[in-house]
Parts: sequence; structure tokens; C-alpha cells
Amino acid sequence: MTQFTTELLNFLAQKQDIDKFFRTSLETAMNDLLQAELSAFLGYEPYDKLGYNSGNSRNGSYARKFETKYGTVQLSIPRDRNGNFSPALLPAYGRRDDHLEEMVIKLYQTGVTTREISDIIERMYGHHYSPATISNISKATQENVATFHERSLEANYSVLFLDGTYLPLRRGTVSKECIHIALGITPEGQKAVLGYEIAPNENNASWSTLLDKLQNQGIQQVSLVVTDGFKGLEEIINQAYPLAKQQRCLIHISRNLASKVKRADRAVILEQFKTIYRAENLEMAVQALENFISEWKPKYRKVMESLENTDNLLTFYQFPYQIWHSIYSTNLIESLNKEIKRQTKKKILFPNEEALGRYLVTLFEDYNFKQNQRIHKGFGQCADTLESLFD
Repeated sequence: MTQFTTELLNFLAQKQDIDKFFRTSLETAMNDLLQAELSAFLGYEPYDKLGYNSGNSRNGSYARKFETKYGTVQLSIPRDRNGNFSPALLPAYGRRDDHLEEMVIKLYQTGVTTREISDIIERMYGHHYSPATISNISKATQENVATFHERSLEANYSVLFLDGTYLPLRRGTVSKECIHIALGITPEGQKAVLGYEIAPNENNASWSTLLDKLQNQGIQQVSLVVTDGFKGLEEIINQAYPLAKQQRCLIHISRNLASKVKRADRAVILEQFKTIYRAENLEMAVQALENFISEWKPKYRKVMESLENTDNLLTFYQFPYQIWHSIYSTNLIESLNKEIKRQTKKKILFPNEEALGRYLVTLFEDYNFKQNQRIHKGFGQCADTLESLFD
């Protein structure tokens, strides 16, 4: 949870004036951006040696009030010694702009591309930012990404979902790169995106790095890890969390079966396969699996032998029945990935990994904030049982 989110929750809990909270946050963001804009104008940061004998320097600031829909904010407008600096963030002489909040939020939190930011500012103010200015101001949001990766997490998670999704990223040339994502649910049912790693392709080194980071952020124990069966990932999980049980996504198994049998048999096979993960208990599920393999092995020997040799098909039955529907597949995290892709359709590509990171952190923080006060279905009914698994 970010400092912004924590403070917002405190305001809500104390029933304080929410407009005051947003006004204060907006004031801080605008003043930070003004300082970043001056740094871009001068070409160096405060106290940087590059500023020595540069011919221009900082020269204090002057106060200015600015009206927003949340009330009046107090701005400290920085000056340069030569008197040439004029902040494009604000209209030249105006004291109010109804769309300023939209621009600040989009710039400060969403991690949009520099081209998109430039278009917004030019449309709103008729002023064109140079690429250097846009880049400098955008970098001010990078601190939020670092905070996301370094925040403290819960010690125990009942379920950890691991899955990858692909988004377009420029590294010289443009190609889709894998976002390795970890989503967790606590014994109490609180759900959150815990972390991510970006790499050109899904790989076990990135999964290992991600799990190491989660450990460093405080996760000590995980009861169950649900994955799509990426080759080698099982061992990576065993190394990071040796006590964790593992569950293969049965929806992925089902899709794999569908791709390897005749179209005429597909509907019957998939319907029968459902009886395995919809059984009333583990014993009935084992029997259903044996019956399924016996019936279809004469016709699809290699397919059924592969299924026989697949580990961790029925692990979820070892957990309370109230949460079975959530943990026999990676559907939960795949839904998140679909939403990420839906949001990303508005973009052609991300110009660099930093821009992609800012964008992802914004989406993940919004997701986590919305989920913070919710209990995932079924977990509230068995929280004590799930908690006892860590004893």
C-alpha cells in the first residue's frame, strides 16, 4: 500500500474532509512538478555541479494561489536568476483551470508516454513542452515505482497466483515483453498484486527474482501456489517456499486436452473432465480422474499418459471447500491480465521499461485500493482454518 493510499484510508476512517486531503495531495504534486520543470529548463538538478558557471541558476520563488475544484492550493513558483523561466504547467496569468487536475493526475500517476503528455499540455495550454522537459517531469513519478517494489507485505499468504502477460515495449525495436505477475490472498481474504518483473520472454530467472523480492518484502510462508505449469517453475517455487503446496491450473489442462483430441470428441471430453474438479471431495475426484483416463486412453494413449504424469492436479482439495472454486485455476490473475490489456489498448507501445513500470504500478495500486476493503468469496467462511495452516 502506498503512502498516498494509506493516508487516504486514514482520512476516510477518521471521517475527515476528503476535499482537504485531495487538495493537499494536489498541492504537493504541483509544487513537485514545478521544481522538476525548472530543473529541465536549467539543465541540472539543485546543488548539481553542472550548474556552476552555467550562466543561470535558481533564484528563490514567489507564492501564488491557484483555484481547483478541491479548493485553493498554495504554490511556490520557482524563479531563475535571468528571469527567463515561465512554468508551462500553469497558464501564464490565470488563477484557475478546471482541467488541471486531470493533467496532473495523468502525468503524476499514470506513467503515460512523453508524446501523450506533450499532447495533453499543448491541447490545454497551447504550450509545447520540449522532450527534455517532459522526460524530466515524468521521472518524478519513478519514486512511486520504487516505493511499490520496496513496500512491506504480509508475512503469510494462503494463496499465491503466478502468471505472465505480454505488453508492447520498445528496446531499440518494438516487441511484446512478458510481465511476470504475483497476486496473493491472505487468510482473511484480502487480495492484492504483490509484485512484478519485466523481461523479453517468460523465464524462470525472472520468476526466481520476483519470489526473492517478495521474500525480502516480508512474505515468510505461502500455503498454496497456483500456476499454469510453466516448465521449471515448480522447482523455483520449491526453493523459495519449500512448505508451499502447488496447484496446476485445471483450465489450462482442459484447454490442452481440447487441442489434442478430435473435434467430434471435444465436447464430451471437456464435460467429463469438469467432473474431476467439481467432485464433492478428494476421493471422488481421484476416482473421476481414474475413470476419465481409463475411458479415453484406448483412443488417446499419449494424451492420457501425459495427464497421468502431470503432478499437482488435485492439490486444491486439501483446502477448505469454500475456496475451491477460486484456487483450482489461474482464472483470478488471468482476469487481472485481461484488464491490463484492455486498458493498454489505448496505447501503441511503451517507449521504455520505466514508462511501462509507472503505468503498471498505477494500475496495480488502483486494483489493490479497490480490493483492500473486500473479502474474496469464500475466505471469510474459513479464515480461521486457513490461518491455522501456518501454525
